[in-house]
Amino acid sequence: MLAYLFKKLSYTLITLFGVLTVIFGLFNILPGDPAEMMLGQNESKAQLEVIRKKYGFDKPLHKQYLYYLNDLSPLSFHNTNSEHFTFYSTKKYGGIKISTTESFLLVLKWPYLRKSIQKNDKKVSDILSETLPNTAILAITSISIALCIGIGMGILSALKKDTWLDRCLQIVSTFGMSVPSFFSAILVAWLFGFVWHKYTHLPMSGSLYDLDDFGEGRILKLQNLILPAIVLGVRPLAVVTQLMRNSLLEVLQQDYIRTAKAKGLSTATIIYKHALKNALNPVITAISGWFASMLAGAVFVEYIFGWNGIGKEIVDALNASDLPIVMGAVLVIALIFIVINIFVDLIYGWLDPRIKLTT
Repeated sequence: MLAYLFKKLSYTLITLFGVLTVIFGLFNILPGDPAEMMLGQNESKAQLEVIRKKYGFDKPLHKQYLYYLNDLSPLSFHNTNSEHFTFYSTKKYGGIKISTTESFLLVLKWPYLRKSIQKNDKKVSDILSETLPNTAILAITSISIALCIGIGMGILSALKKDTWLDRCLQIVSTFGMSVPSFFSAILVAWLFGFVWHKYTHLPMSGSLYDLDDFGEGRILKLQNLILPAIVLGVRPLAVVTQLMRNSLLEVLQQDYIRTAKAKGLSTATIIYKHALKNALNPVITAISGWFASMLAGAVFVEYIFGWNGIGKEIVDALNASDLPIVMGAVLVIALIFIVINIFVDLIYGWLDPRIKLTT
């Protein structure tokens, strides 16, 4: 197990290094001045010079890359004689000083994602820590809906194979997979949040918390979660239904299932004690990818419903050319995908003892 985790950690570092290099290149190698992108059309030469110096855009590209790596690295070096923006202050950023010389400081710290340009120099890590929990709540709720309903529909469809009920469930699941999220989000928001609002009492948009009448406290608004969670859960629900049906039909043809039937076990016992666990492997594979993408930010759904999550934050940052937020969010998203994939591998070993975690 330790060897397996060490191997996965190595892959994680390599993957994050690749993602970091790609996003750095996208925003620094492509045509266009990053400083001009940040300031927009009303920039002056003096403002451009300030931005270039503050964020290191006046440095050669390879130095900018090394500075960015140094900021993100948990173990970083800092020139005590430099006034560059990456100079480290333990009071400002936290961390532990490992060693100090006359010229250099070695620090053990959390990765520093830099600061937002458009939000009064607010730290990117603080911005993401405020929005990521909202996306996590939305994603967990959506996946829970998809799993609970989808597995049940898949089992029912498999048991009623080739009947009218099976065909109806197949049509519904196919329709669910075919409808784009942005279209279903607009349609659901308009129908349930506007047309039928007097019956549903559900809002067209809103986040998990609203400000109170005095603008000081926050009020929990769980009703704002219902519509985006349903919309976000429709497509994975359809996928789970199809996969559960096909996988369960395959498992029910196995020899050990025939033996269980020959022993006189009831259908419910065969399904829930013998077949279901083995049939869940493809479902877990599919749902892990959906969950990772949801947790990374369901951009269209969050933006349409005004849900203050990481997806909406990325769109707002792109509109404002707030590059540090975009770059930091992409790195966090990549890390989320990697962690979820490792977790899914561990679940495989629990579901099916035949699957071994090898190095």
